[in-house]
Amino acid sequence: MPQTKFQNVVYTIIMALVMVYGMIVYNVALNTGGVSNATFLMALHEMPIMVPIAFVLEFFVVERVAKFLAFRLVKPTDRPIVIILAISTMIVCVMCPTMSLIATLLFKQPSFGTWVQTFGCNLPMALLWQLLYCGPLVRLIFRTLFRRQLQTQAQ
Repeated sequence: MPQTKFQNVVYTIIMALVMVYGMIVYNVALNTGGVSNATFLMALHEMPIMVPIAFVLEFFVVERVAKFLAFRLVKPTDRPIVIILAISTMIVCVMCPTMSLIATLLFKQPSFGTWVQTFGCNLPMALLWQLLYCGPLVRLIFRTLFRRQLQTQAQ
């Protein structure tokens, strides 16, 4: 996990890219009635809008809130994986309704019902995508990029 502010910025950028792309692919598939090769290309069109929004929200607001909420459930002395899973879950619980609201306002017919439906459809996918695929992949990429720095800091 990130140890410096620079590492945190890099980690958050990678997480925003991977998480947002996966969720956009999912939403495009929902809107078009299925997944095709074109779905993956169509998802790229929303990336320049949604990734910066996700980065700013995550970096400046959600990370602090998620850690606060997670440490109401776990202790700093718990196993690291338990802490990671708690924080990741809380990030999804805060980011999913927020990003669903933003997507509803930008890309759909805005209404309370549309937001609730978007949030309801996105939450299970966001949670599974984050905990089982995106999170582990991003942590692997991060550890690979910062292998030497992380080893030096551990010593």
